[in-house]
Amino acid sequence: MKKNINILLIFLLVFLTNCSEETTGFIGKGTITGRVVEAVSFDPIENAKITLSPTNNTVFTDVDGYFTIEEIEAGDYSVSATKENYLTTFEPATVTVDLTVNVIFEMEDDNALNRPPSAPILISPIDATEDLELSVEFTWESTDPDEDEISYSIELKNDYNNDIIKVDSISESTYVISNLKYGVKYFWQIGASDNINDEVLSTISTFKIKQFPENRYVYVEKYENNNHVIYSSSFNETDSIPENKIQLTSEELNSWRPRKNQASNLIAFLRTYNNETHLFTMSPNGSDVKKVTDAVPVTGFNFNEIDYSWSSNGDRFIYPHYDKLYIINKDGSGLKQIYKTTDGSFITECDWSNDESLIALKTNDIAGYNISIFTIDLEGNTINNVLSGVHGAAGGLNISINNKLLLYSYDISEFESPNNRQLDTHIFIHKFSDATNLDISSNKIAGTVDLDPRFSPNEAEVIFVNTSNDGISIKDIYKMDIDDSNDRTKMFSNAIMPDWE
Repeated sequence: MKKNINILLIFLLVFLTNCSEETTGFIGKGTITGRVVEAVSFDPIENAKITLSPTNNTVFTDVDGYFTIEEIEAGDYSVSATKENYLTTFEPATVTVDLTVNVIFEMEDDNALNRPPSAPILISPIDATEDLELSVEFTWESTDPDEDEISYSIELKNDYNNDIIKVDSISESTYVISNLKYGVKYFWQIGASDNINDEVLSTISTFKIKQFPENRYVYVEKYENNNHVIYSSSFNETDSIPENKIQLTSEELNSWRPRKNQASNLIAFLRTYNNETHLFTMSPNGSDVKKVTDAVPVTGFNFNEIDYSWSSNGDRFIYPHYDKLYIINKDGSGLKQIYKTTDGSFITECDWSNDESLIALKTNDIAGYNISIFTIDLEGNTINNVLSGVHGAAGGLNISINNKLLLYSYDISEFESPNNRQLDTHIFIHKFSDATNLDISSNKIAGTVDLDPRFSPNEAEVIFVNTSNDGISIKDIYKMDIDDSNDRTKMFSNAIMPDWE
């Protein structure tokens, strides 16, 4: 009996051992699913490599960024997502028998850990600097901790208007900006970018351009596109050199014959507008341009010779329109015809005396000859006959401040040609009291002509243009005394149509 019991116990022990071994060897399995998206936009990332550790199972995401790993034994795992141009991302996953665990990867691009440049430090111009020239060199410094290439931008605002100067893609830490405005305070700031991170901005610094110079001279230069451009300038008497040359009008516009009026502190000029010639005004710095004439343009013989005149107080103009002379307010109102030639000849030039009682006129025929120079009053009555019944060209009228003298030029060769070439043009001063004419071009170089004369403000000198009589050489602006010395000084090269106020 005892023997049988022992056999039964052995049998049970073997049976239980076998059952225990079968139960211990069975491990359940589960599934991992998930999706890979961009961290910022949450757009799906296709073909990202998904790796399970420690088993090293690998799958790739589909077009919508989804993936599935099946038949994974229950347990704890690390799942990684890898994609070129993205940072590898890891997520933990605990697999449970017969269940699905979902994992989401938000991948950042591989520049996510990149650091931006340092905020630029502004070096020059030093904050609150004043009296700078129109061209300013800006310098600054910035570094990048990852040694990325830095691209800079510079932005300038001002206290004058709403204009903003912005320059991008500067590779160096220095930059020059030119053609700034006189008397204007500027605010400048530098931006630095490594083209990875957001732009980093500097503090804001200020500087101020020097005040607009009190230039006494205005004149014209001709550009290659045949447009005329108006400039103002000073002249250094000690060194006999021009200074503070300032461009007042654009080379894209044809502007000429500047005349400054001290009372109004404006410069008048002619400009081509809609294929007509009209009268305009502007401030001495070239700003605040206003059109004066409208219905009746300025017109006549040879636009390079045609001239107009301010009233002394700067509120009105007189100007020619073929055989008629008009008066108009500087704001364009009050247009009125005040004179018409009796023989149909064209009025080419005019000048208005300081007391506004006398007007000097130069008339000519359609070819530019049969010239007459005379004066009238505001009622159109002829007062003085200065020049008439002669051959050749003349021009450049300017009445002295006391109404005693009239400045003009005349080609004493009496040469006439279809292209109006002048051969020996001299400057004369006509004295109204005795109708005498004084030739002040005694020191003129042979083969040259003196043109476009104007009295200096003190009327002790004359400013004028001198050039070769070949009609194609460069023209230069000179001044000379009107006394016996007749000394000549060259002032501005390759320039015409001077005015001295």
